[in-house]
Amino acid sequence: MRPDVKFCGLKTPEAVDRAVARGATHIGFIFFPKSPRNISPDLAGELADRVRGRVKVVAVTVNADDEELDDIVSLLRPDILQFHGNESPERILHVKAIYGLPVMKVFSIREAGDLDRVDPFIGVADRFLFDAKAPAGSELPGGNGVSFDWSLMASLDESVDYMLSGGLNKDNVATALASTRATGIDMSSGVESAPGVKDLGMIDAVFDAIAAANRKIA
Repeated sequence: MRPDVKFCGLKTPEAVDRAVARGATHIGFIFFPKSPRNISPDLAGELADRVRGRVKVVAVTVNADDEELDDIVSLLRPDILQFHGNESPERILHVKAIYGLPVMKVFSIREAGDLDRVDPFIGVADRFLFDAKAPAGSELPGGNGVSFDWSLMASLDESVDYMLSGGLNKDNVATALASTRATGIDMSSGVESAPGVKDLGMIDAVFDAIAAANRKIA
């Protein structure tokens, strides 16, 4: 089964077009002012319109309130809401009831005990994304270019559908997929030449690496 491939933090028409042309299944727009990948909902909506219907559009937020979500949902018209903050199961149910959209909940992982937080969200969130915990001093919950011990995922309930993130790039994406049960990967800093600047050649390299790995399996 081919994995879902999501590129997060897109900000330019060129990056959106290249990602989708090469086979991305999801594109993510980040709404978090502290991030170098932050974008306005209206610009994100314009970029999404270029490829709408060909790819899943994901709105990435961090502890956004209803007013912020109203603005994002109306202007971006996302297919999925991704929560990268301290949102509770109750908050997720509330948001799903309002907008009727599926939710992907992100968990930051460093050690086995971090996975214990997942249980209350099973059956509430529609999908999960596991990222590395931010290094000391970082104000960003994701996009820090660091990975975690993927062997920890072996202890996760097999019913959990998840994407893998954190420090992924062309050199390790095949290993990440082969060593976990992840049904998708999520990349941001691993395809950037500078924080927030997507590199088209690096996007190509990721797809080339995945294709090479698939040929070996075949």
